[in-house]
Amino acid sequence: MARGYVPLLAIVAAIWGSSYMFIKVAVEEIEPTAMMCLRLVLAAAVLVPVLLVMVGVRTAVGEIRATGWDAWAVGILNMALPFTLIAWGETHIDSGIAAIANASVPIFVVLLAFRFNPGERVRGARLLGIIAGFAGVGVLTGLNPEGGWWAVAGTLAIVAASLSYASANHYVQHRFAGTTPLLITVASSITGALVLLPFALVQLPDEVPSWKAFGSVAALGILGTALALLFFYRMLASYGASRASLVTYLLPPTALVYGALILDERITLSAILGLLLILAGVALGSGFFRLARREAAPATPQP
Repeated sequence: MARGYVPLLAIVAAIWGSSYMFIKVAVEEIEPTAMMCLRLVLAAAVLVPVLLVMVGVRTAVGEIRATGWDAWAVGILNMALPFTLIAWGETHIDSGIAAIANASVPIFVVLLAFRFNPGERVRGARLLGIIAGFAGVGVLTGLNPEGGWWAVAGTLAIVAASLSYASANHYVQHRFAGTTPLLITVASSITGALVLLPFALVQLPDEVPSWKAFGSVAALGILGTALALLFFYRMLASYGASRASLVTYLLPPTALVYGALILDERITLSAILGLLLILAGVALGSGFFRLARREAAPATPQP
């Protein structure tokens, strides 16, 4: 079993970790809303045929329509809003810093559990994990004098994206219990693209972007959203939610490596310290060892 798990984990981490790099390249020429609208259109173009083949045209259309307004909520919370916030944030900070800040998603999942699961109390190691995670965010925003206030704003935009992903996690668990992840992703990709479309039309570039920018958006839509999700769902089905969730720990260091080797981004002491604090916070705050006995499939945050 482990032989198949490790390659799948590595593939998903490599693809999702590279997403921050592709966003950084594309946002130099394409505005965030236009970029992410195209990303979702490309993702849907790959995922819709997969769903049609799996369940048939009539069933697929009926199931997508049955998701109703819930699909619009997930399209906003898990796609349109966080995608755009991350892209805007990366106009002011490095891709590696964005990946580290976005690793705070599980910490917000725990905090939001106060509202959605009032009986679940956070104390001891989990409370310490939340504190450590927010200390890591503070390090990222407070120990970066070169970036100035715009860098602080960019980092906070990524943190806001993490909160949006965490909200989507709880929303999906409450509103889509028993619904296949592929159907949720297809429906929310379509609705997310439709939400962004008016903003994207306003923010269309004045000149035709370069092949690097278009290629980066294609990589985000086809690889980073569609194919990576298919690999992730296979890993989720074969090895469980707790093992699949370990990809969260691999994305920030992977993105840091991509940024350093390909984009010549500096790996600063504050980035390393923030990374260690946030990952420690995720490990403690998410109660990983307890979650290992409870296989609940989460909504999937995608960078």
